[in-house]
Amino acid sequence: MTDASHPGSHAAPWRTILQQAWPILVSSWAGIIFAVLDTAMVGHASAADLQAMSLGASIYITVFVGLMGVVHALIPIIAQHFGAGRLSEAGQAWGQGIWLALILSALGGSCLLFPDAWLSLSGEVAPDVRQRVAGYLVALALALPSALLFRTIYATATAISHTREVMAINVGSIAFKLLFNLWFIFGGLGLPAMGAVGAGIATLVVNWLMLAAGLWMIRHRRAFRALSLQLARPRWTDQKALLRLGLPMGGSYLIEVCAFSFMALLIARDGLYVSGAQQILANLIALSYMLPMSLSLATASLTAQAVGAHDPLLARRMGLSGIGLVALGAVLTGMILIAGQHAIVRAYTDEIEVAAIALTLLQIAPWFHFSDAMHCIGAYILRAYKIALVPLILQVSALTGLGLVGGWWLGYGPAAGALAQVTHRLMPGAPVGAATMWIMAMAGLLLSALLLFAWYGRVLRQQGRSA
Repeated sequence: MTDASHPGSHAAPWRTILQQAWPILVSSWAGIIFAVLDTAMVGHASAADLQAMSLGASIYITVFVGLMGVVHALIPIIAQHFGAGRLSEAGQAWGQGIWLALILSALGGSCLLFPDAWLSLSGEVAPDVRQRVAGYLVALALALPSALLFRTIYATATAISHTREVMAINVGSIAFKLLFNLWFIFGGLGLPAMGAVGAGIATLVVNWLMLAAGLWMIRHRRAFRALSLQLARPRWTDQKALLRLGLPMGGSYLIEVCAFSFMALLIARDGLYVSGAQQILANLIALSYMLPMSLSLATASLTAQAVGAHDPLLARRMGLSGIGLVALGAVLTGMILIAGQHAIVRAYTDEIEVAAIALTLLQIAPWFHFSDAMHCIGAYILRAYKIALVPLILQVSALTGLGLVGGWWLGYGPAAGALAQVTHRLMPGAPVGAATMWIMAMAGLLLSALLLFAWYGRVLRQQGRSA
């Protein structure tokens, strides 16, 4: 690929990253606003509906994010093809991703239809809450194919640095989500109020509308037509290449989200109000995560393009610039979380008991977010080099071993209460079990970030020796 066509050839790397990251950020915030709307609106329906949505969302996110990670193997694959000028191969990779997304949809949808297996981790759950969780997950199982198919379009747009069109679709979907939420959650025009189940049905309708808009976009926009996107027969060699990269990536995504999902299921043992407060904090952390994720995704796609163009120096500059931007963004986000915590909680709930507990949990948010952000950029940069298995091993060790298992052991397991003095110091007034889970999850993220950066340094040294 010539210098003129290479996205990072002339502009400063940080400026190129920001130019690609801001539409990804807006798209990501638009997507996470779905969850914010669900939490805020269902929270005004009833405490039982809020708990049901909290538990159901945790289950769905566990399934969806793992499968989305597999589909996102398209990003480095298509980006390296694009960087090398292999446009036809990039279009063929998208078609193979469609088949993969359909297979994963069938597998993931089946997992969502058996909520009792998941809810067994939460101890005693009221029958009416359990029924709401089941209905919510049925709606999301039907939404899953459209969500994963849209992710193939999202991955392609990100890989070729054309993210504004996807941003427009995501932003436009917010209005439809708000409209259908109002209708299905609270009832009207002949429909009864459906609470948490209504939120799931609204997501189902909007996801299929987004897929239709995405398919129209790739048929009519010049940048996508240039790739000659085509849905050919599934080819085992291409599927193996996707799975070889995608399965470790999906595993990494799954490990990252399992902390939230299993934390929600375990913390549900502390009761209705603690579970609702946990959902507010988890939702806020997810919303904050969109900034480092967007910067990391832009950094990874531009780095992968440079790798495909056989420009290791540019790839290095992109990676290091991305790390600096993510660190700066995490510090600024932390300052906002500290200054605005009371206003944030008021926006989420009218329940006094839930709000009081949420404020105690939010004390960990700035420090957790910084750890999360640095872990994020470390993982994404390695994926740009098609390195996914080693990060998965590192993340399993840190996030699962130290974070999740350690949090359960010290929060609800045999050593429950062992960190009581630490939790009282770092999160005064917070429930000990919930606070322990969050502190250990933060420690796991910090360890994972350090390990990932150490491996990235190894990659850079190898690139330097081979240059």
